[in-house]
Amino acid sequence: MKIAVVGCGYVGLVSGACFAGMGHRVICVDVDAKKIAMLKKGQLPIYEPGLEELVDEAVRKKNLSFTVDLKNACRNSELIFIAVGTPPKPDGDADLGFVENVARTIAKEIRSYKLIVEKSTVPVQTGHRIFETLKMHAKKGVRFDVASNPEFLREGTAVRDFMNPDRVILGAESKKAREILTDLYRPLKCPVLVTDIKSAEIIKHASNSFLAAKISFINAISNICDAAGADVEQVAIGMGLDRRIGRDFLNAGIGFGGFCFPKDLSAFIRISEKLGHDFELLKNVQKINEDQKKVFVRKVEHALWNISSKTLGVLGLSFKPNTDDMRYAPSLDIISDLESRGAKIRAYDPHAMAKAKTHLKNVEFCKDSYAVCRGSDCLLVLTEWDEFKELDLAKVKKLLRQPVVVDGRNIYDPKKMRALGFRYFSMGRP
Repeated sequence: MKIAVVGCGYVGLVSGACFAGMGHRVICVDVDAKKIAMLKKGQLPIYEPGLEELVDEAVRKKNLSFTVDLKNACRNSELIFIAVGTPPKPDGDADLGFVENVARTIAKEIRSYKLIVEKSTVPVQTGHRIFETLKMHAKKGVRFDVASNPEFLREGTAVRDFMNPDRVILGAESKKAREILTDLYRPLKCPVLVTDIKSAEIIKHASNSFLAAKISFINAISNICDAAGADVEQVAIGMGLDRRIGRDFLNAGIGFGGFCFPKDLSAFIRISEKLGHDFELLKNVQKINEDQKKVFVRKVEHALWNISSKTLGVLGLSFKPNTDDMRYAPSLDIISDLESRGAKIRAYDPHAMAKAKTHLKNVEFCKDSYAVCRGSDCLLVLTEWDEFKELDLAKVKKLLRQPVVVDGRNIYDPKKMRALGFRYFSMGRP
């Protein structure tokens, strides 16, 4: 198929590269000329395992190209995915300005049948708005369909998630649209659920909100475990063995970050309000997530007595491992809080340093984990990168001014840490 993917962010770039890897001819479009220039040179604007190799191979086979020319891409494609940003407004609503602008441009350029698919995460009823925009601005007699195909890609495993999905959701209401999208995804050999467009749009927000709730639930349980002297990891294992619950997303820590969960949670709360439902459950999910960062800071304060004038070493800045994404990363609020209390911060992250430097102006960025430890009064773990799990802990202890570790991601064994002579604090474990 001839496909255009509008938007070269995480979703658009991964989707475009994967479609091209499946053998389709894909044009990826973005208004950011610098980003397109980078991509044409073989440089990726994001870090995502496996993506660079996939892009390189697809470009070499001439299945993948990049352009700023949306009009030309529309004319030369039969299937157009809208994967532009839908950033949150101050009130939590999704800003759909980019979606509308793209829909208008598409409408003015199409001369033959096109299937326009919303890939961006959008509020329910957006598909109807896109259809009305196309109908208003397209030439009379031009046929088109609108569909919804929400993405469920996790940063750090996005390529694998795309090529090996749990399911594919297709919101399509015409026979032709259903057939095109079903044919497109048939090689992935996974369950395909075809729904109406509005149901597909809600599935995306409902899924992310449920997963966010699961994370906040186990974080609340971790605080109860702290108070009672129980072990949240054993509790999570016991819960997860129930097939109705499952073990995934039951890892206590400092809360979720990234762009999807915080944004989609806020958006779904606003969507619900507009439809007449006060989604108090999700408001509490948000509150627990915000409070968890404060819980961590209190642990640091308890470990050190006074934070002022202390040097704190931070391992991990990105919101999760295997990505350089700093959007809504818990590290940002935690470091800001610690700095407001007079702490000096030294930090290292395997891939997020460049992006972190645009957010954190007073932090000393170090060349590696051991440089972070050298002379620090306490070591903080904020992202669970594998390389942090494999550190020489005896060396870490020698480099620290005080053998104190506050582990916000529970990556170390408490008994082993104490046997090595550390004062060790984690989330919900005795």
